[in-house]
Amino acid sequence: LPWQAALGCRAAQVLMQYCILANHYWFLVEAVYLYKLLIGAVFSEKNYYRLYLYLGWGTPVVFVVPWMAAKYLKENADQGGGAGLCVPLPCLPYQINLLIFMRILKVILAKLRANQKGYADYKLRLAKATLTLIPLFGIHEVVFIFATDEQTTGILRYIKVFFTLFLNSFQGFLVAVLYCFANKEVKSEMKKKWQLWKLDH
Repeated sequence: LPWQAALGCRAAQVLMQYCILANHYWFLVEAVYLYKLLIGAVFSEKNYYRLYLYLGWGTPVVFVVPWMAAKYLKENADQGGGAGLCVPLPCLPYQINLLIFMRILKVILAKLRANQKGYADYKLRLAKATLTLIPLFGIHEVVFIFATDEQTTGILRYIKVFFTLFLNSFQGFLVAVLYCFANKEVKSEMKKKWQLWKLDH
């Protein structure tokens, strides 16, 4: 039935907008969590797990529900004219992430400078830390947040679309490789498990 198809399309659109916003807010959760680990003395030992869940999964609802209401009212008012209504993408998570990113880099730089004798290549280590934090914090989004689709044309638009789609699509994979599979402790545990499995078989 046509009304069922229309309802399915609307539900899919709402779900898509919710997932996009949830992705942006989970960037913020990752940044806050890492900041808490590095600057642990500032925070109490209280478990923030529930707060992270509310921030990552709950905050997008604050934006999607009013958008749904506005879209519904606009479509009823001008019979389908609300199709172009977009969810306002909040800049707040990116601004906070950028501040946390700079604070963490400052801490890393201070630690590397303090151990400069032990780390002769501290500038290379800092560059590596910076590059590995970019996909975790979604800093690439900050670069393109001011370059809207209306402002970018020609080759610049293709570059923006390529980087946005590539980094958004592979963000989870990049984080897993950089923070899990490239981790010495994880590799050591995997090696132990592999050796145990070989002994059993």
